[in-house]
Amino acid sequence: MSAIEKEVKEMQQKKIAEQVTTFESGNEMAAMAAAQINYHIMGYFPITPSTEVAQYLDQMKARGEHDIKLIPADGEHGSAGICYGAALTGARVINATSANGFMYMLEQLPVQSGTRFPMVLNLVTRSISGPLDIRGDHSDLYFALNTGWVILTARTPQAVYDMNIMALKIAEHAKVRLPVIVAYDGFWTSHQKRKVNYFKDRRVVQEFVGECPTDYNLIRDLKKPVTVGAHMNGDDLINNNYQQSEAMYRAGEVFKEVAAEYAALSGREYSELDLYKMEDAEIAVFLLNSAAESAKDVADKLRKQGIKAGVISPNIIRPFPVEAIKKALKNVKALLVGERADSYGAHGPNLTHEIKSALQEDKENNTIVVSRVFGVGGKDFYHDDAEHFFMLALDAMNKGYAEKPFDYYGVVPGDPEKAQKPVIEPQYGDVYKSGLIQVTMDEETNKLKVKIPPLRALTSKPKRIASGHGACPGCGIFGGLEMFFKGIEGDVVILYQTGCAYVTTTAYPYTSHKQHTIHNLFQNGPATLSGTVEAFLELKRRGEIQVSDDATFVMVTGDGGMDIGMGSAIGTALRNHNLIMLEYDNEGYMNTGSQLSYSTPKGHMTSTSNVGKTQQGKAFHHKDTAQIMAATNIPYVFTGTEAFPQDLVKKAAKAQWYAKNVGTVYGKLLITCPLNWKSDDRYGTKIVEAAVNSNFFPLYEVEQGITTITYDPEAKNKKIPLAEWFKYMGKTKHLLKEENKHILEDLEREVELRWQRLKAKHENPYL
Repeated sequence: MSAIEKEVKEMQQKKIAEQVTTFESGNEMAAMAAAQINYHIMGYFPITPSTEVAQYLDQMKARGEHDIKLIPADGEHGSAGICYGAALTGARVINATSANGFMYMLEQLPVQSGTRFPMVLNLVTRSISGPLDIRGDHSDLYFALNTGWVILTARTPQAVYDMNIMALKIAEHAKVRLPVIVAYDGFWTSHQKRKVNYFKDRRVVQEFVGECPTDYNLIRDLKKPVTVGAHMNGDDLINNNYQQSEAMYRAGEVFKEVAAEYAALSGREYSELDLYKMEDAEIAVFLLNSAAESAKDVADKLRKQGIKAGVISPNIIRPFPVEAIKKALKNVKALLVGERADSYGAHGPNLTHEIKSALQEDKENNTIVVSRVFGVGGKDFYHDDAEHFFMLALDAMNKGYAEKPFDYYGVVPGDPEKAQKPVIEPQYGDVYKSGLIQVTMDEETNKLKVKIPPLRALTSKPKRIASGHGACPGCGIFGGLEMFFKGIEGDVVILYQTGCAYVTTTAYPYTSHKQHTIHNLFQNGPATLSGTVEAFLELKRRGEIQVSDDATFVMVTGDGGMDIGMGSAIGTALRNHNLIMLEYDNEGYMNTGSQLSYSTPKGHMTSTSNVGKTQQGKAFHHKDTAQIMAATNIPYVFTGTEAFPQDLVKKAAKAQWYAKNVGTVYGKLLITCPLNWKSDDRYGTKIVEAAVNSNFFPLYEVEQGITTITYDPEAKNKKIPLAEWFKYMGKTKHLLKEENKHILEDLEREVELRWQRLKAKHENPYL
């Protein structure tokens, strides 16, 4: 009998299904599990480091490897709503998110668990802002503890795959019917590749999870109408909460049942607690997810020195495995609980207190519990760090108490003698006043007249953003922004929403900004700056601050920020605050790796609108943000690009006047992104010029409700077809092929329709 035949026979005897060995990351394995299950719906929104899950699924979709309907949401709050709506319809649903994206959807999560509709959410853990940090800790995960979702924790890419399969079976179990989170560490587990096994035949996975339940879906049967989420009084709600609580505890028992069934199928076991060398351990560390793997090597080292050390890491934390904890710690004399997040003011993070609570119920247990917060913001955890944790436990065991029961580990105190010196000097006031730009109101037309000098004369005004930032070669953001700011006289206060413009110009303790600069998240920039400007004006009115000249308040957004931030932007516009909202449009979520945004044109290729045998780029047309903002009746709306510098500088001067004297201004700048447009970085200006001359990005303004086209390619005999613009970019090359001619023609019709509507508004002031 050959070795292969022997292996097959052994597999058959053990009833272990055939598997393929590969080398993949956690995000890849989450996508693999989802594709094999073949969910009905994924509502998603990109955020680092979970974004890849949707990207991999989109690539697989383009290759025809699954039938999941991928729905790009307007933000995480929207993605959670999509998932909830799909779940209550009876569909199988999956999602993935991280950090502030999880926080943004947080309001929706108790709705789903409280109404008992299952789904699976991959939470790729990451530090929560602020300050902004995209690396991994568990500050987002700890907000999940009270959402009513079952929570599984995966230490390795293998566990990510396995638990994604187990999670759905648990969620849909008749005794549970609750949504499930699979949490794994951002960048460590999500991106690092490790050896994994997955089932060769997807039917094995589908048979394991079983048929999609039909006994609690709603919309499928229109003959049996029901009401979901009805208002309850306290007497009813407490009963509902009790039932949900009981279901959560039953989920712990179901987890063990499903894990045993999965072990028989896969050969991989997942108990409530992963216990390493805990049989006779006297000291131990309790660590969540990937850090536990590092600690195991140290436990081996200490064992060789005669120290009985062990490691505990949970595979499930909701419901919290109380009985397993008590059993594991029965003979342990000292335990160090390391957690990558704090519960501020509670004298220890969440799991520390849950372990202490479990031990308090065991009157015979005398384990000393020491708590340390570590690894916040992605701070690495090395073998030396794990050894330090073991030594803290050993010290507590030897003394019979912990000298400092709770503390932070890895804090580096500052040294005043090593204080950072400013790299660039701030600039303000007169240095930004050229005195060469004149803006006056024409009383007859009720429009502004602007006179600007030759652009060469404005080069004496210093740049608002210093060199040395980390933007990609050829990035169009800063050329566009700096050209706009040439038309702004005096000081500015700028708020940047998260995106390339911000993250490439600030990395603590350094900044490329020479004037007041604020950061807030994608969805809340306009509202934040409206509070800033109103506070500034109110303090000035009361005489509590003295300024000779008001600053101009500018919010800079891009990278899809006018998708997730649209509601905040419209609210700010309707309130008509004295500020400018400036969008740099790079036609995608470029700061997270070129996912489609609502500004991505139809047919264009991104990492979530891939090109393959079943799809050819983005499936729907781009959002006309300028027209949406014009509909709010703010005093001034404009479009611009650095390829037409005089036009942009004039519009900037108008924008400043209106923002200071009338109210809210919105401007949209088309800028290039060579990396993700797959274009030559030398041709940035040429590309955006072609976008204008093809009428895809018309230059116009809406001033006091009156639309004026400020550059007409047709009148100047410079009109070009869309295909001329597309030839410069790799993301559109497929649209020039004969088999995709219908997509190009559809986009041409849409562009022409929008252009004709714009011309009609230009010709008729009442439109």
